[in-house]
Formats: sequence, structure tokens, C-alpha cells
Amino acid sequence: MLHGVPRESARGLAARLSQAVIDQGALPSLVGVVRGKPVVGMSDAQLDEMLADAGVPKVNTANLGVAMFRRGNAATTVSTTMELAAMAGVSVFATGGIGGVHRAGKGGGGRGKEAPGGAFDVSADLAAFTRFPVAVVTSGVKSILDIAATREVLETLGVTVVGYQTDVFPAFYLREPDVAGVGNVDARFDDTRELGEFVRFEMARTRRGIVVCNPISPEFELKVEDWRGWLAEAEARVATAGAGGRDATPALLGALHEISGGATLKANVELVVSNARVAGQIARAMVR
Repeated sequence: MLHGVPRESARGLAARLSQAVIDQGALPSLVGVVRGKPVVGMSDAQLDEMLADAGVPKVNTANLGVAMFRRGNAATTVSTTMELAAMAGVSVFATGGIGGVHRAGKGGGGRGKEAPGGAFDVSADLAAFTRFPVAVVTSGVKSILDIAATREVLETLGVTVVGYQTDVFPAFYLREPDVAGVGNVDARFDDTRELGEFVRFEMARTRRGIVVCNPISPEFELKVEDWRGWLAEAEARVATAGAGGRDATPALLGALHEISGGATLKANVELVVSNARVAGQIARAMVR
């Protein structure tokens, strides 16, 4: 999957995302690694090449150099996209959900993954905000992760988390987390012009990244009771299949799309399009 959707849907989604950014008066730049070269602003031909390659890995900051050295194609995680965007002078981009802390104490499905010695499995995305001055518009972290722990790690790292028209740190398919103990955002902005001005000011001040939370629109939000049932079934299915490591989360998301009858996929698509729209507005405000 590329863009977090099945391969056959990726081309159409890429066009929707680009148009959402263009409509706000900004320039879209799709990021990836093509034949070993990091590209910020992929062409249609380069995207088609990626989609035709059945073995495209998704690389993070740890193995980006391997893909470049071996002259391969690769999709990028949030952390890698931040690194390449910062190198190219791109200050804001949109994603669906950032990576976070995996839940402990439950087996399978990417929840309960622990590193050797019992340490929590924490996405490289979180540390990337301390290294690269890029604002990332996101609908929070995927609801399969430990949202409260992720919010705590961001605070511990000193990463600024702001909300666009929200006081609450969102949970991807849900506008508000279905768990207790999740802290609010550090500040709320209701106007993208002011938000863009703040992003420009704060990144110049700290040279660090900023998390911009944009919750899924109410009309596309999943019902909590549906989400709980689908997730439990998907976790059981992935645990039975034995998926683990970096394969666990994609396997779980694929199972969720199937079990929900496409509802989670539709929500995923709509929230990332909304994020692209907001990112375009912020980018436009930053140059005024």
C-alpha cells in the first residue's frame, strides 16, 4: 500500500491530495525515493513507477540510507518525509496519522509490541520532531496505538502540539480518544492564517518540528462501538496469522479495512484529504 490505501486506489488519492493543496494556493510535493534518489516533488511518471513496483518498502530514518545506497524505490514514513522535506526547504506537509507508542500487554496485531528487555516500541516519528523544522498536519495517531503514552512522549521531548479547531489530541478515526488520560493540545488555533504565522515563528525560534492536529470531520468519524468491535476482531485475526515486527501494523490496518466493509478505508482517505487542505492553507499563510 502507498498513501495508506490499497495500491489500486493510490493514484486517484494522490490526485485528490494534490488538488486539495493547489486549491489553497500552495504547491504540492509528493515525497519518495526513486531508484535510490530522494525526491521531493515526484512526477506522475515516478509515482506510476512506484505503483508498478510490487516490492516497494516503507523506510524510516534508520534505513533510508540503505534504500539510497542500493538504488531502490521506497515510500517514506513521517520521520523520513520530515528529513527529506527539511533538506528541500519544505516547511509543512500532511499525513494521515503520525507513528507513536505501541500498546503493551496485549499480543499480536502491532498492539503490545515490545522491544527486547521490555522497553516500549516507539516510532521514530516522535524523535524526528526534535530534529527537523517541519510542521506535520495529522489527525493524531492511529487509534490502534497507545494514544496517552504517545502524547506524553511528545511532551517529554518538548514537541509543540497544537490543534486546528480542537482542544483535544485526536485519535485518527475518532475525533476524541476512546481512552482516559490523554492530554489536550498545547494551544488551539481556529484560523489557519494565525496558525501559519505561529508555525513560521515557532520553527524559526526552535528549529524543531510541530504537530498540527486536525481531527477527522464529524461526518466521517467512526462510531466508537463499531470501532471497538472491528479492532478486537482484526487483532485476533492478525495474531492468528502471526504477523509481527514492521508487518504487524499494515496487516492490522488491512484486516480493519476488510472487516469494516471499507469504512475505515473511507475514513482514512477523507481525513488525509482534509489534512492536505489544511496544510495547503498553512503553507500559504506562512509566505504572506
